[in-house]
Amino acid sequence: MKEQLLLNSTEVNRIIREISEAIFKSIIDIDHFAIVGVHTRGVELANRVQKQIEELSGSKVKSGILDVTFHRDDLATRGMLPVIKETRINFDITKMRILLVDDVLFTGRTTKAALETLTSFGRPSSIQLFVMVDRGNRELPIQPDYCGYSIDTHIHDSVKVMLSEIDDTEDSVVLSRKQDQD
Repeated sequence: MKEQLLLNSTEVNRIIREISEAIFKSIIDIDHFAIVGVHTRGVELANRVQKQIEELSGSKVKSGILDVTFHRDDLATRGMLPVIKETRINFDITKMRILLVDDVLFTGRTTKAALETLTSFGRPSSIQLFVMVDRGNRELPIQPDYCGYSIDTHIHDSVKVMLSEIDDTEDSVVLSRKQDQD
């Protein structure tokens, strides 16, 4: 596999700051806004966006975390037993504007599972999606409302968002591509 650095730490932090500012500008009522991160790296990205918006607004922002395992439609084809993680939504999402946060958007199946998991808690007024990287190759008609970086990839490529709190390395985004691909 050939690796290519797509984003370094400075660029990851700039994207989070700029996207957070754009999201903040679009918030009409901070009391009816919440951020929900998808395990694993989406949770940390959501924490960072939440912190930025709280600094900009001077208000506390509701937040939650989702494990989408039981709503995935590809469990039987993944070839391994799933690791179950915590889902925590400690507020009523009904009539809330929810920002769903994930690291990489690929086929759209994780986002579909996240939407199903989230709506099992209630009916928000709207759900928007922020992803750090949109790598294309969608199987479902799902598009992000906010995207840090877009790249067209081959189906067998890998895009990895590395975050210091989880990966014990500097923040970065790396593309891994088979040697025989351009």
